[in-house]
Amino acid sequence: MSGVVVHRLPGAELLAREGEVRRVYAQALTGPPWREDSSASGRFLRRLADDVARPGFTAADAVRDGALVGLATAWMTPDPFPSGRCYPQAALALGPERTARWLGGREVDELADATAARGRGAGAALLDAVTEDAPDGRCWLLTSAHACAAVAFYIRLGWTQATHPAPEGTGSAVFLGPGHPAKAAARPL
Repeated sequence: MSGVVVHRLPGAELLAREGEVRRVYAQALTGPPWREDSSASGRFLRRLADDVARPGFTAADAVRDGALVGLATAWMTPDPFPSGRCYPQAALALGPERTARWLGGREVDELADATAARGRGAGAALLDAVTEDAPDGRCWLLTSAHACAAVAFYIRLGWTQATHPAPEGTGSAVFLGPGHPAKAAARPL
């Protein structure tokens, strides 16, 4: 990974690196297709402060020469399935039965790498760090179907797109992790 070291860490340690987290998040998500505005990293940090208290929260960082160059966060999906954020899009695309059977377990919330870390294996290592101990391999994530590089990245790592096409033109896509027991059943709708 060209000098990049990835390891899991408590959420409080990630929060303590506020300035670096802001920089990494901004570099990862201000360009296309995300196009987050300059205040997005502040909103992420405020959300992260609450997220670290979620059941099963886990985080990983990627560090190169002492500087943060990537981060990932994940947690256990609540039961019943949530109704806020992008959850309704995922549930609509999959339907109630598949949502209940497929979208439990470890949910990857954020995966962000700074420009300096791209193409060096940090993203794959971060994703693995927050999902490697997912119960029964049950891990999933929601991303933009318009993020062609991200979609190709997940597919290259063995993740399976479970929603085809994206629900109601929103551009969201659900991916099941490489060891997810429903991976074989995830086919275009």
